[in-house]
Amino acid sequence: MELTHFDENGNARMVDVSEKKATRRRAVASGVIRMRPETYEKIHDGKVKKGDLFALAEVAGIMAAKRTDETIPLCHPLKIGSINVSFEKDEKESLIRAVCEVTGEDKSGFEMEALTGVSAALLTIYDMCKAVDRTMVISDIRLEHKSGGKSGEYNRDKC
Repeated sequence: MELTHFDENGNARMVDVSEKKATRRRAVASGVIRMRPETYEKIHDGKVKKGDLFALAEVAGIMAAKRTDETIPLCHPLKIGSINVSFEKDEKESLIRAVCEVTGEDKSGFEMEALTGVSAALLTIYDMCKAVDRTMVISDIRLEHKSGGKSGEYNRDKC
């Protein structure tokens, strides 16, 4: 397999998708933010002073996914059909897992949009809680699933 964002001289290039057929595509990415138990408790009890943490993080993830082509230099602007950002709380581990799902029909996949969306959602949680916990760690941002297009389906759990 070759790196598609480089030409024969090693220069960065945008992949030409003009001849590709638009297909139904879906990408799901996830990531986690770990924090001190006291911080998790404040979030769980709704005591974050900046407002509804999960609503704001969800909107941030959606907004970021929609504008991925403005952030990642070689990404194509895509026709996104839907974006869903959700959160799973783990009290035992004092962490929050964010999941971003992006679907639509286009000539290129939505992997970068899903990864960007989950990153922005987690960064928003960090921003809203940093006054009480600067030790938080964002990690494990990864593609979980991708379907559609020439390369077919990918599922992390089947690797």
